[in-house]
Amino acid sequence: MSTADNWWRGAVIYQVYPRSFADGNGDGIGDLTGVRARLDHLVELGVDAVWLSPWYPSPMADAGYDVADFRDIDPVFGTLDEAEALITEAHERGIRIIIDIVPNHCSTAHPWFEAALAGGPERELFWFRPGRGPDGDEPPTDLRSIFGGPAWTRVAGGDWYLHLFAPEQPDFNWANPRVREEFEDILRFWLDRGVDGIRIDSAALPVKDPALDGIEAYTDQDGVHDIYRSWRRIADSYEGDRILIGEVWLPDRERFANYLRADEMHTAFNFDFLCCPWNAAALRECVDATLSAHAPVGAPATWVLSNHDVTRHVTRYGRVDSSFSFAGKRAGVEADLQLGGVRARAAVLLTLALPGSAYVYQGEELGLWEVEDIPYELRQDPMWHRSGHTDPGRDGCRVPLPWSGMEPPFGFSPAGTSASPWLPQPPDWKDRTVQAQSGDPYSMLELYRTALRIRRAEPALGDGGMRWLAAPDGVLAFAREPGFACVLNLSSSAVPLPAHAEVLLASGPLDGDALPVDTAAWLRLDS
Repeated sequence: MSTADNWWRGAVIYQVYPRSFADGNGDGIGDLTGVRARLDHLVELGVDAVWLSPWYPSPMADAGYDVADFRDIDPVFGTLDEAEALITEAHERGIRIIIDIVPNHCSTAHPWFEAALAGGPERELFWFRPGRGPDGDEPPTDLRSIFGGPAWTRVAGGDWYLHLFAPEQPDFNWANPRVREEFEDILRFWLDRGVDGIRIDSAALPVKDPALDGIEAYTDQDGVHDIYRSWRRIADSYEGDRILIGEVWLPDRERFANYLRADEMHTAFNFDFLCCPWNAAALRECVDATLSAHAPVGAPATWVLSNHDVTRHVTRYGRVDSSFSFAGKRAGVEADLQLGGVRARAAVLLTLALPGSAYVYQGEELGLWEVEDIPYELRQDPMWHRSGHTDPGRDGCRVPLPWSGMEPPFGFSPAGTSASPWLPQPPDWKDRTVQAQSGDPYSMLELYRTALRIRRAEPALGDGGMRWLAAPDGVLAFAREPGFACVLNLSSSAVPLPAHAEVLLASGPLDGDALPVDTAAWLRLDS
């Protein structure tokens, strides 16, 4: 494994959602045995690191983000020994490992919260308040949960506790030094075991204004930066460039950049890019604003198209207007997916050509789309249930991956096992398996493999600068030194490519010397 400093500034990081990546023991749920068995897929893909979503013991009220023990592995995924083996085996293949830490909350099954309910001093580690009204039967404030419904739940004895997410996820009180000490020890526990980075879930939320009324009471409080300065000191005390990555949803780019100061996080997710519409002017403004926000703190930008919380981008890019419905007719869906697939191919070349690091969410290298027809009774996301079945939730982007074969479970589970995958796979994914796409030069998988191979070999790509090139309306073109250019055509007609430029890679067939609509190309420019 490379020990080069600052590897993270230009890394390509692959997100593994463990429940849905690969099932090694045949119970229909992904696990560490499955991840270890499929590491060579990630080597062949060409990624630098793997980020695993929570793998801790959990009642799974929110797919593992309700953590009962931050120093162990949930039995459904495996054991601590298997986690350590995964870290070792990934390192042997030149792949770094990043894990999730959830500082805002835990599970109601966490020993601290169980002791708090029993009246112990651990009550001070959470936000318990008496209710309003003559009998205290109204929540302490009008705060609403991010998942829908009140952010307060009443317990025996009459008090209420705060949960910004599901009731099974009580918020920690970070004003208590014991919480800070506990998480510092948790970081050391995993860094001691060789993890290369920590992804910090809901990083802007842990510190609260005691008023606890309104979104500003829990979002981006200034005191949160003291936490990450402490964590950075811990990370920096280890050899090998251990990193902190923030999940920071903030509309204010300057406030966002505060998390990336030299003594805080190394990088943070760029949600503006993920949410940007398929439009040349909007994408250019997003890129400019992102680079401008990162420049004053010297941090690299990150670029991401999908993750475990959002609709897959093949589906998003196929929605040509807002009339696309959750229960759309099949013919319309197929047309949208064809358009979305073409645009997704172009989008990955844009993403991998921009300065900084990039994220790949499992399955996007296969061109998977959002599964929108999961039967209601099989949906598991608390957003679906707490919204009164009005928000479809995130299950559609979490459906288990297809690896091989012509019918479900598509090699997700070992051959001969009878358990069905925990969420149903579409039969249409038979053409999207790793097996079906491997060796097909026109497949999404081979596009990703080729792009990542070029990116790794190309000195112009990864960390560094860029400059925009003159281009027709609706076309994005930029250069990266030495001698590289990316052109993306979002206009309504084909456009000529620069004369005397060598095409290194295109997202789709060219029209002679012209770049068709919704197509991107990587070029070698004459010096």
